Amino acid sequence: MMEPKRILHVIPTLDQAGAEKQLCLLARGLRRRGFDVHVCALTRSGPRANELREAGIPCTLIGKRWKLDPQAFWRLRQLVAALRPEVIHTWMLAANAYGVLAGAACGVRGRVASQRCVDPWKSSLQLAADRYIARRSHRVVVNSEGVRQFYLHHGLPAEKLEVIPNAVEPAEPSPVGRKQLLEELGLPAGARLIGLVGRLWPQKRVKDAIWATDLLKVIRDDVHLLIAGDGPLRDRLLRYRDQVRIRDKVHFLGQRTDLGRLVPHFDLLFSTSEYEGQSNAVLEAMAAGVPVVATDIPGTRELVLHGATGYLAPVGDRAGFARYANKLLDSRDLAAQLGAAGRDRAAREFSTERMIERYVALYEKVMS
Repeated sequence: MMEPKRILHVIPTLDQAGAEKQLCLLARGLRRRGFDVHVCALTRSGPRANELREAGIPCTLIGKRWKLDPQAFWRLRQLVAALRPEVIHTWMLAANAYGVLAGAACGVRGRVASQRCVDPWKSSLQLAADRYIARRSHRVVVNSEGVRQFYLHHGLPAEKLEVIPNAVEPAEPSPVGRKQLLEELGLPAGARLIGLVGRLWPQKRVKDAIWATDLLKVIRDDVHLLIAGDGPLRDRLLRYRDQVRIRDKVHFLGQRTDLGRLVPHFDLLFSTSEYEGQSNAVLEAMAAGVPVVATDIPGTRELVLHGATGYLAPVGDRAGFARYANKLLDSRDLAAQLGAAGRDRAAREFSTERMIERYVALYEKVMS
């Protein structure tokens, strides 16, 4: 079968978040394979737009202003009618709703929606919308078996759900040495670094990571927690850090665009989330050879193999996080062994090329 030539991706924003990163990896890879790729941001643009344009991928902003915005739907429908893509691929709830319906109205041959996370916050109305969108789509991509099970439980048809895991590019060595980085951060030469990367949002349970670091402070003086990310809980988390008197060990770095400088120098990564789809932060740590201590939740347990590439602890088990972190910090050989196993697993199971091959096969399938 002839491969589709034009693919339109529709996503709510082009911010620097997980789904947006995966879209960029996929769009660039498809373009390398000769596809005519277009990207549409439904609500707002963002830093990912520059990355896409530099790769020669056109980006269009629709400018949706409200949850129900008929004008935005009309503009999107006009765009779809003008581009006449053979596949329209939508990302997350709002883009699924607007994009799949616009694609159906314009007779697009292949309509692919996607769900990127276990979403316990969704209302019954939103889940009903997900089921309706699934009926109007040819396939719904999920990025982990955990997400697939969640949506099966909420009534999406099994034959529509397709698991395509997230991907990660091989990590480059940090362009700065560890000594220089520690000096930049104002940390002592012997500091051991625990990283946490993500939005400061209730789902991420960042307070658990601060608490675990406070427990570690009781038994060792060299641990520093570096929190890279921003969000609505920043001020509350800063107050909590100061209340437990651990300002000297917990450092908020804000939103960073230079994680490639930081992550290779982490001694380990914390992922304390209550739920995920499939964590980009965990994948990027694995690709950099950094062992991971994470919550034992669907999606993450498909990445981290307990005792082989890192450790898993129950949600909220701050003592467990501290215990596993101390074990890794006490043994550089063990940390190196688990980190190398994680890097090999990321390269073998979660490569960008493998993800792209799966999407190409899916696009061919939905067009038939």
